[in-house]
Amino acid sequence: MSDAEANRFTARAARYAKVGANMGGVAARMAGARLFGANGQVTNAAALTQALGGLKGPMMKVAQMMATVPDLLPPEYAEELQKLQSDAPPMGAAFVKRRMQAELGVDWQARFGSFDLAPAAAASLGQVHRAIAKDGAALAVKLQYPDMQSAVEADLKQLDWLFGLHRQFSAAIDTREAAKEIGARLREELDYDHEARNAALYGGILGQVPEVRVPPVHRDLSTRRLLTLGWLEGEKLLAFKDADEETRNRLAVAMFKAWWYPMARYAVIHGDPHPGNYTVFRDGDGQPAGINLLDYGCIRVFPPRFAAGVVDLYRGFIDEDEARVVHAYEQWGFRNLSKDLIDTLNIWARFIYAPLLTDRVRTVADGVAPGQYGRREAFLLHQALKDKGPVTVPREFVFMDRAAIGLGSVFLHLDAKLNFHRLYEELIADFDVDALAARQGEALAQAGLVPPESVAA
Repeated sequence: MSDAEANRFTARAARYAKVGANMGGVAARMAGARLFGANGQVTNAAALTQALGGLKGPMMKVAQMMATVPDLLPPEYAEELQKLQSDAPPMGAAFVKRRMQAELGVDWQARFGSFDLAPAAAASLGQVHRAIAKDGAALAVKLQYPDMQSAVEADLKQLDWLFGLHRQFSAAIDTREAAKEIGARLREELDYDHEARNAALYGGILGQVPEVRVPPVHRDLSTRRLLTLGWLEGEKLLAFKDADEETRNRLAVAMFKAWWYPMARYAVIHGDPHPGNYTVFRDGDGQPAGINLLDYGCIRVFPPRFAAGVVDLYRGFIDEDEARVVHAYEQWGFRNLSKDLIDTLNIWARFIYAPLLTDRVRTVADGVAPGQYGRREAFLLHQALKDKGPVTVPREFVFMDRAAIGLGSVFLHLDAKLNFHRLYEELIADFDVDALAARQGEALAQAGLVPPESVAA
């Protein structure tokens, strides 16, 4: 180990020790507030954010991920954690050269027409550089920061602290499966080869959806820690918040198809529909025409029968068919269902499905601010489960719910007014789980991915 590597390791060990001590203090204050009846949720939430504030990179991703998963944390904590921003410093030019040489060899520069050593964008796990291929194609080259594997594993241990606090002070929902899911997805995001396959999967799935563009993958310029995709020119999605209603609705339809088409037809979702993961492209006349989907690190492939449960619950609500609703929950892996528990779960499910159930033009949630989408319903669900918990929520739901909330927030930012019911009906008009399984299997094989594990029995 070099002196520089040793220093980095020592610095990381020190900051984790400090964060662990800080979080222990927060836990003690939370316990005291609970035992003595103090109303200190907001203060404790701020203290927790301060305790985490010394971390950089992966932990910021974990914390913000938790903040956007409904009901993993009390609202006060979720609001505070959303304030955290990754402040990992970008790698300098000399460091980038060393990292690129480590990934592609000493002649790495000869494999590009040009390569901009200054990053075009920085993220929690890596940074993106603009480059030109030998054939003149524009490229987006994502290079992972060093030592991310050890950093992520250490950060996931801190995640156990957060979930431990949640279980200690709220027994309504057992978060153990959620912790497993977040850990699995975050480890996947470290594997850029896996992300390249995800991008190839989406390229195949969305190839027939003209409103959505997926960048081509350059496998010859990619490794497990280096991902090279085609560069898609576009403008920030939220720059169109004040555009005319027709434009905003057109972009919202593109967003709907980008998320719901893969789910309804292939049982695949993009688990991080953050506005920063999309840009807007224009047509030949200069009009905003659709969206570029840029990031493929957080993709969730579901077993076909999980997708069948999504449709069954929708049909059960539409037809007021309680047996079909129960069947849907069972397909998702819920066990020991009682009528009271089903009624409680329906609080959340009816909120998520609400825009799909009404055959009219509407916003995704009338009168709700983007940052508050789903928070009230998650709180009501939590309160109702207190008398019936703990409930183990199948791990597949972590990113299903997170993505639904993220997508709804984007619709609210755009103030989109659509007939979501008809858009969804069009996607599931010929739904057949066996046909979906065949489509999914073929698409996964072409992308070099393996079929998903079954929903837990």
